[in-house]
Amino acid sequence: MENFDFIEMKFPAKAEYVGVARLSISGVASRMGFSFEDIEDLKVAMSEAVTNVVEHAYEGDHPGEFTIGFGVYEDRLEIMVADHGGSFDLQNIKGAIGPYKATESVDKMREGGFGLFLINALMDKVEINNNYGVIVLMTKYLNESEVGFDDQFSKTQ
Repeated sequence: MENFDFIEMKFPAKAEYVGVARLSISGVASRMGFSFEDIEDLKVAMSEAVTNVVEHAYEGDHPGEFTIGFGVYEDRLEIMVADHGGSFDLQNIKGAIGPYKATESVDKMREGGFGLFLINALMDKVEINNNYGVIVLMTKYLNESEVGFDDQFSKTQ
């Protein structure tokens, strides 16, 4: 088994904690030696995943909570964002995402699912499990040449 460190944190699913999640990934990625650009990509992907939880996972007066986890490997960072809120239909969202056409007006850009599109564009590998709540697993390699052909957007249901 490959050696790695695992860090886990739990937050209330409130907008004011999105920035805290961004800071935590920035600190971990900086310690690992990621470039400034990669750290910015990781922060954007984290923000999108956590914002999805805050905006869509829970309804009513009980905001629920989300968990973020970092798998710190020698060659990569694995990030988990998990909630126990309402699941979503991944196929419907993926179908509505795109592709965007250059001829589309910015005024008519589709909302919803763009965060997942952005996460997929910024990370080396993305997996989503939405059987109970939603778990987004994102992987970023320290050296992009280590990304395999099988590492791409996928889902596990």
